[in-house]
Amino acid sequence: MNSKSYSLFLKDLKSELRTRYAINALAMFIIVAISVIMFSVGQEKISPGLTGGLFWVVIFFTAMSGLSRAFVSEEERGTTLALQLVASPTTVFSGKLIFNIILVFAMNTVIAVLYSALFNEFIIRNFLLFLTSFVFGNIGLAISSTIIAAIIAKAGAKGTLYPVLSFPILLPLILASVQLTLFAIDGISFESAKFELAIVVSYDVIMLTASYMLFDFIWKE
Repeated sequence: MNSKSYSLFLKDLKSELRTRYAINALAMFIIVAISVIMFSVGQEKISPGLTGGLFWVVIFFTAMSGLSRAFVSEEERGTTLALQLVASPTTVFSGKLIFNIILVFAMNTVIAVLYSALFNEFIIRNFLLFLTSFVFGNIGLAISSTIIAAIIAKAGAKGTLYPVLSFPILLPLILASVQLTLFAIDGISFESAKFELAIVVSYDVIMLTASYMLFDFIWKE
């Protein structure tokens, strides 16, 4: 990460800490989503598999509520042209991506802690497998969310387009991450989960490569 990418990351971080737009949206959705699940389940005992699936459903919809503003905020403040003049597309994308990665990890760590505390069925028997899927799943989510945010930044119906574009792109990652979480809950070994792990890692590599290649064209439009 070069100095300009780091400066852009710091700018976004300070702006978010000042406005708390994404933080408030993410926190509110996490609280509402987990509360709805708890009240819906009540005293009923749910399967560990269903709990693991709901875990990633909450992660996906929480991301949709707060990660779309990576480039929308630049359009709203009228700073897009200034960024185009002072920084290369690679620098801009790197700064935005780092900010989203940190935001995603913070958000999903809170979700994981709350899930572990509130749902007795969410017991991880292979923690290393869960941690691996959690890390690569979060990175893939951040990469995809960042490039999609760049695509919809200048569109009229940003709020509608973001989840519509995100769902088909993120579906392979979410499905593989759900399966890996179920494996971790069941205590299945890395050897038995290598196919799903390969999907998640390949997804991250492909999306990162494609994002850097495409962003140059998206940013100059």
